[in-house]
Amino acid sequence: MKKSAVATEPALSREQALDRIKTAMVEKKLTQAELADASDCHEKTIQNLLGGRSVRDQTLFDVCMVLGLDFHGLRDAWHGETVALANGPMELKGDGGVVAPVYMGAYTRAAVDHYIGSYLTLRASFSKPDTIVAYRTDITWDPDWPSLLFEERDRPDSTYSHRGRLYIPSSSMFIHLVSLTKGAMRMIIVSQLDREAEMRGLITTLNKHRATFTPVSTPIVYALRSTFEPGSLGEITPSSPFYAAYKAALADTLDQGYARLV
Repeated sequence: MKKSAVATEPALSREQALDRIKTAMVEKKLTQAELADASDCHEKTIQNLLGGRSVRDQTLFDVCMVLGLDFHGLRDAWHGETVALANGPMELKGDGGVVAPVYMGAYTRAAVDHYIGSYLTLRASFSKPDTIVAYRTDITWDPDWPSLLFEERDRPDSTYSHRGRLYIPSSSMFIHLVSLTKGAMRMIIVSQLDREAEMRGLITTLNKHRATFTPVSTPIVYALRSTFEPGSLGEITPSSPFYAAYKAALADTLDQGYARLV
């Protein structure tokens, strides 16, 4: 379907910027309340925005991220001027996307580049005693929706592999790996990457138990790796040469206070 000229030409005034925002809300079927919730701001703030009243650039940024609109173009139109950054325009989409949405922590790519890579991921098996599940988790930067993206690979139960995003609050030593599919959420809370290139914490998810799914939580460890040794992934039992080290890493997660099971 051919795009309209209005959608492709840059907005030149606050009125045109408002038109883009309202059109995007209609296309995404978002109410004022839903837009406020998705952009992590008060509904009254959205009402002020849609009424053409002055709002913070941060609010406009968050709304543009939710609606998939060009922030810098709309911001310039909103102020009726061209606002230049010290080092030139900062792209929010495409290959140059460098800032995550506020509700994810508003982290920049430069601040989290050290997280990018492949991780040996360890947790206890939910159904088999004395068994550790080891698989690979890749963390990459997603420029189309600026944020860190994680994807699980080489799981023995590959049907249940997850893909999601990293939420990194600025005021906490812990980060969140969250996957959300059709209302089903899985949460992993781990410490920020340390000098040993490891993250430790808890995974909370659902486990298939007989005929139903049951909530379950257990320690989890991520260890940054450049290579993976043969036999180091899969269901690791006491007969494996990797078992002792993996078990110690998981036990250390609780012993060192990275997580508590009450």
